[in-house]
Amino acid sequence: MSEPNLSSFIWSVADLLRGDYKQSEYGKVILPFTVLRRLDCVLEATKPAVLAEKAIREKAKLNPEPFLLKKSGQHFFNTSPLDLKKLMGDQHNIGENLRAYVQEFSPSVRDIFERFEFHAQIDRLSKAGLLYLVTEKFANIDLHPNVVNNARMGSVFEELIRKFAELSNETAGEHFTPREVIRLMVNLLFIEDDDALVKPGIVRHLYDPTAGTGGMLSVAGEHLAELNPGARLVMYGQELNPESYAICKADMLIKGQDVANIVFGNTLSADGHPGKHFDYMLSNPPFGVEWKKIEKEVRKEAEQQGFNGRFGPGLPRVSDGSLLFLLHLVSKMRPEQDGGSRFGIVLNGSPLFTGGAGSGESEIRRYMLENDLVEAIIGLPTDMFYNTGISTYVWIVSNRKPAQRKGKVQLIDASSFFQKMRKSLGSKRKELSPEHIEDITRIFGAFKKLTRAGVPISRIFKNEDFGYRTITVERPERDDKGRPVLGTKGKGKGKPVADANLRDTENVPLSEDVETYFQREVVPHAPDAWIDHEKTKVGYEIPFNRQFYVFKPPRPLAEIDAELKGVTDRILTMIGGLSK
Repeated sequence: MSEPNLSSFIWSVADLLRGDYKQSEYGKVILPFTVLRRLDCVLEATKPAVLAEKAIREKAKLNPEPFLLKKSGQHFFNTSPLDLKKLMGDQHNIGENLRAYVQEFSPSVRDIFERFEFHAQIDRLSKAGLLYLVTEKFANIDLHPNVVNNARMGSVFEELIRKFAELSNETAGEHFTPREVIRLMVNLLFIEDDDALVKPGIVRHLYDPTAGTGGMLSVAGEHLAELNPGARLVMYGQELNPESYAICKADMLIKGQDVANIVFGNTLSADGHPGKHFDYMLSNPPFGVEWKKIEKEVRKEAEQQGFNGRFGPGLPRVSDGSLLFLLHLVSKMRPEQDGGSRFGIVLNGSPLFTGGAGSGESEIRRYMLENDLVEAIIGLPTDMFYNTGISTYVWIVSNRKPAQRKGKVQLIDASSFFQKMRKSLGSKRKELSPEHIEDITRIFGAFKKLTRAGVPISRIFKNEDFGYRTITVERPERDDKGRPVLGTKGKGKGKPVADANLRDTENVPLSEDVETYFQREVVPHAPDAWIDHEKTKVGYEIPFNRQFYVFKPPRPLAEIDAELKGVTDRILTMIGGLSK
């Protein structure tokens, strides 16, 4: 059965649900049933052997699980004598039998159906008199691996996930990164390693700490399979939303991955993969979400473990946790001597510039740049995501930069690279075409300054170009005769007392000498000023938009006047016409 037919068959189940279910709820039935039928078909051939093995091992009073996994030849098994076809033989007890059947799966699969709240759907379908009809539909579709291989099954499943995400638009963005954005990120992630990735039998580990329904992991898997069919990508993830987690885990199961690598829970407060490091990582964390709920755990780790934990460089303000995910990924990088890592993360604009010198955000940027971890930042068009129209940026981070990139950061402004969508989905009105993705990938790969039609597209900077020192400029307090007041005790004795009301700060680029700057910018305006060096702080910010700003001179006055006169004359003519 071809993919469109398969999807449309599964879609035909929706016709049965219409009326009893809202459109946005179809996925709650169709996704778990699709998974159930697939697993049913995958296990069919080994089921008799598994049941026989179970009887032998239980008789010998041994834990049968390891033996059953071996017999099933999969990462999972089912020990019920029932399957979907047999369930059809007892129409009156279908609910009870279906529950019993699902209960006999190995724990990792049972967990998927629990997160789907499948038992609640069985009750609901039963009440509506639909359970037998829906089960029968699925029992009659052939999803055997020799008919539908893992890759095809994976893409069918993703097609369904996408359809349901579009139908329940209000939450789509939370669990869903646009496919073409993931493609771009995967391209940028793999481009420098293409040679290494085509070696036969290569195994690479990929991780997504905010896995959603598993889209990033899937696209990366497809990409590597295209580059090298003999390569194996082992996928790891963690997800907080129970339904997204169930979908991601089911998708991985269908693709033949070990679902024990997909963990449920909050990545920031309870890391599901402690001590593990990965070759590649991808993430689209929620934009600008506060982390008040987990503040206690995060602060405790930062204070007690410092740089041995994940949050040594600093903590951002509680209203936006984006940079915590960045630090989490940095902590998961393989050490450079073990081959290093590269990762891509989508962030909004605030991590680039929020927070002055000494703030948590600035300290995190300082850590990233002083340790030469940022390869590139790519500005995407607005209106690219389902749940927000804001500007977004892809950071490419690596601890194994190629020689020409060492000590440097590439900024790419791809905000004009888009095509309008025929039909918008939520806030998403624009998309990247395959040509745009190719173009951005090439610009990144070339690592050169680039201007098109007078507009800068790619610029290369030294890491320290984004650093500055915030100096505190003091001026003396004066008495009523206008003379500077001098200190009378301690180390300030005999020196002018600073007037807090006249205190000011200046940001001096790291590349410039503070004294030279002070003599040029401050002394001519305030000859009595001095710098309080004890208060100097180092800060880092990446003013992305300023680097791509192109000044457009205003139009000549005569041109504007002529235009205004034309408009005024037209209005007068219209008024004249009305008064006739």
